[in-house]
Amino acid sequence: MQTDFEKEILASLSNWKQIIKNYQIPSTKKAIVQLSNSFIPYIAMWVLMYFTWNWSITVTLLLSVINAFFLVRIFIIQHDCGHQSFLKSKKWNNAVGFACSIFSSMPYKYWARIHNYHHGHTGQLEARDIGDIKFLTVKEYRELSRFGRLKYRIFRNPLVLFLVSPVFYFTVTNRYPFEAFKGMVARVKWSQVRNNLFILITYLALGAILGWVKFIAIQLFTIFFFAVISFWFFYVQHSHESTYHQWKNNWNYILAALRGASYYKLPKVFQWLTGNIGLHHIHHLSSLIPNYNLEKCMKENPILNKYANIITFKESLKCMQNKLWDEQKQRMISFKEFYMAERMRLSIS
Repeated sequence: MQTDFEKEILASLSNWKQIIKNYQIPSTKKAIVQLSNSFIPYIAMWVLMYFTWNWSITVTLLLSVINAFFLVRIFIIQHDCGHQSFLKSKKWNNAVGFACSIFSSMPYKYWARIHNYHHGHTGQLEARDIGDIKFLTVKEYRELSRFGRLKYRIFRNPLVLFLVSPVFYFTVTNRYPFEAFKGMVARVKWSQVRNNLFILITYLALGAILGWVKFIAIQLFTIFFFAVISFWFFYVQHSHESTYHQWKNNWNYILAALRGASYYKLPKVFQWLTGNIGLHHIHHLSSLIPNYNLEKCMKENPILNKYANIITFKESLKCMQNKLWDEQKQRMISFKEFYMAERMRLSIS
């Protein structure tokens, strides 16, 4: 059952399709500019890292952190191509998306299929295991054994969630088509295998030309920081305290977009480096809006921010405490809150 606040949101945005319509039109000029100011700095920085390696590995490591953000920009282009929103032509979207995937190491068609599923089902408790970071409801956690709770607590530990999980996701999950659901056709799975083979061949060739130690170290440094940044952004964009989760029979697309996805309000330089993906509430309202049109859409339509969960970087750090979805309170809670409530519940009963 919808609250009065949710009814107000739906009434205020009854014309949402008309609002976003003009921003869904791709611009070849803007796309070319973004390709240029993403790939050229990334490649230049990578070359610089290659030459700094011999005199300062520390400097190379610091440069890899900066370059990881340019890799985020490249991945956002791949991400938009997967939504068929970056360019007007499907053929060119797929070509550019595939090229980006060689840099990001994220298989293009397979990841796009998983991610598009996430967009169509975000906030649905039945579909949280596909394209989402695993979480449990209070009821589900309460029913776990001690060992089950321990495993979940370990997984939700920030060190595991933001350092170990990204490594596993990039090295294992994206190398084999583990995810299988209705609509996942064989050609999408095989595209992942082909993508992996192409990445492997590229790595072997560059390693042989540039030197194995330098190439692998520089590439792994960059990919690691890119993975950590990506995981953090995805987590913050969907695991804020007052996010939106419902079972399918009570689920609403508009509420899932505007309340389930946050507006991660960052300094301009970081918004640019991350391809405006922090404007996630608008992106979820329509994945057909190219990332280079998101800010314009937001500025020209203040109504889209009126009901958004706006989070600054400082506020986003608190999201690490969000461990469980409380269906009664309709918000994420910490383990501390859970056990305090449990003690009270048991004392009353």
